[in-house]
Amino acid sequence: MDDSLLVFIVLGLTLAAFVWGRFRFDLVALASLLASVVLGLVPADQAFSGFGHPAVITVVAVLVLSRGFERAGVVDVIAAQVLKVGDRLLYQLLALTGLVTVLSGFMNNVGALALLLPVALRMSREHDTSPSILLMPLAFGSLLGGLTTLIGTPPNIIISSYRASVAGERFSMFDFFPVGGAVALAGVAFIVLLGWRLVPRRTGQASRDAMFDTAHYLVEVRVDADAQALGWSLHKLRRKLDDNVPVLALVRGGHRYAGHSFYGVLKEDDILLLEAGPEELKALEDRAGLRVGLAPEEAPDPDAEPTDSDDQVRSSDNAAATSTSAQPLNADGNAGSASLAQRTRQLVDEDEQARERRVTLDETREAARGTEDGDERQDDKAPEDLHLIEAVVRNDAAISGRTAAELRLHHQYGLHLVAVARDGGRLKQRLRDIRFRPGDVLLLQGDPEGLGESLTVLGCLPLADRRLTLGQPRQLALSVGIFAVAITAMLFDLLPAAVALSLAALVTLLVGVLPLREGYRAIDGPVVVLLGAMIPVGQSLESSGGAGLIADAMLGLGSQWPPILVLAGLFMVSTLLSNVINNAAAALLMAPIAASLASGFELSLDPFLMVVAISASCAFLTPIGHQSNTLVMGPAGYHFSDYWRLGLPLTLVVMVVAIPLIMLVWPLQ
Repeated sequence: MDDSLLVFIVLGLTLAAFVWGRFRFDLVALASLLASVVLGLVPADQAFSGFGHPAVITVVAVLVLSRGFERAGVVDVIAAQVLKVGDRLLYQLLALTGLVTVLSGFMNNVGALALLLPVALRMSREHDTSPSILLMPLAFGSLLGGLTTLIGTPPNIIISSYRASVAGERFSMFDFFPVGGAVALAGVAFIVLLGWRLVPRRTGQASRDAMFDTAHYLVEVRVDADAQALGWSLHKLRRKLDDNVPVLALVRGGHRYAGHSFYGVLKEDDILLLEAGPEELKALEDRAGLRVGLAPEEAPDPDAEPTDSDDQVRSSDNAAATSTSAQPLNADGNAGSASLAQRTRQLVDEDEQARERRVTLDETREAARGTEDGDERQDDKAPEDLHLIEAVVRNDAAISGRTAAELRLHHQYGLHLVAVARDGGRLKQRLRDIRFRPGDVLLLQGDPEGLGESLTVLGCLPLADRRLTLGQPRQLALSVGIFAVAITAMLFDLLPAAVALSLAALVTLLVGVLPLREGYRAIDGPVVVLLGAMIPVGQSLESSGGAGLIADAMLGLGSQWPPILVLAGLFMVSTLLSNVINNAAAALLMAPIAASLASGFELSLDPFLMVVAISASCAFLTPIGHQSNTLVMGPAGYHFSDYWRLGLPLTLVVMVVAIPLIMLVWPLQ
């Protein structure tokens, strides 16, 4: 069988697997590479040459530098000013979209979006703006910003490296700016002035009160003297209930303990704050003997004189905590309408005496001795605040396709899964049975100090309650200075881009701007594997003659067309491809086709490569075309079909602006 036909079969199956989405794109790319080696399309001694390709090294260096910017507080200082723009929607859109566009030109566009996504959500809540109006423009702005510089997006790096292999010279840092800058400016102007009106309104679906409306689920139960759960640990209670009832907090003696870190045993008069529906409440009563609220005969007399005894203080605290919310909470304006934070504070604020009362050392020691599970011990530490955080699942998350039970979230990561939202609506099925998907929004409870590290390992992006920590002024200035030196070396051709940026990343790690451990975590492994595997496969398309066959077919169809229509056709093919597979893979596949077209028409190579660079980054039509699109899908409650409403006209705007400018800046002859 002819090599070019084999290449088409391998690439066809690869594209089908990318679109199907059953397997991760890095695994698909690696399988494609190995199949090409077995079939003789890629020489065995060059199978892994792509992993040392300058494009891959440059992408890795940019990812490390981007995390260094975040760590040093460079972007946080700027982002903090965005919240001051006021309540006018036009100003909000301009500030968010404009800022993410600028940032994406100099750092990883997903990283820029990740920094501003919590800011956009907070802005939508504070100014009562639908988050869906803000988040899609924010995601598209991050893609537009990548068009402006060499390091803004992987397709630019790939096209620059391909030009070096064909013509012997790379595109420099700002060669993309004349066209990319104008396209980005036109795109932002269209989004801010008109495009946002095309985005469907998903009112309030990214706010905690809508997506995770705890008022409808929050319940308080009391441990009576005859409860089966008396003497149980919370771990055992969860096991008895099939891990289906998240225990958020335990209240004892007027003090609150976070459920994820309480390892003692349940005692009489303990109050559990948990999330439960009618079915879970029945299980609580049947399997654990726990009751919702106090029995009428046990309720304290409101006219009775209080005493100073510890028992009466505790009883008064428990009665006050349960009397206002003993029944399942509702949203009728009574106790149930309070937010989760307000309700938990109310538990300890009802009685000043109870709030000031401390758990004695004897009680702590008794709890440590009383646990039934040998590996569980109550830590000797002060009561904790009830800390919840929202996080969105990234495309490349380690938890994608797995359940909380399989991941052992609580035991391995110290995280307690409270709720899951998908497509803007809260899932009602059992938490242990939910298989996480990219774009899902999770409500988690955990230790604030370790939450960030756990989310990073799992591949989740924090949303609400994300704290914008400012770096040390020395680190902030140092981070910017290191990057400026690298850019200067690139501009004056002192060092190639891969070497200059790698050196900057190394210095960033050596001087302590970014810890080495975080530097390794910043490297997006799946993207590295995708690029390293697909570069030899893309080269086989050219070496086998497959790219020439496609170019000849396009030449035959467009032989009588003016060059501008040929460029438009190349733009549309590349754009459609980038919306169903990774944009880096689209650039890798389309670059040799563009070169063959330029050679066939006997025109300059540069305008054809620039068309591929611009179009490969225009993944505006689907949520799967780019990670930025997927990340905003859950928080905004978008549907799959929502993206083309703004994405299609924006793509046409980009094409109409880009092609004439490319022909002007990069002449065809």
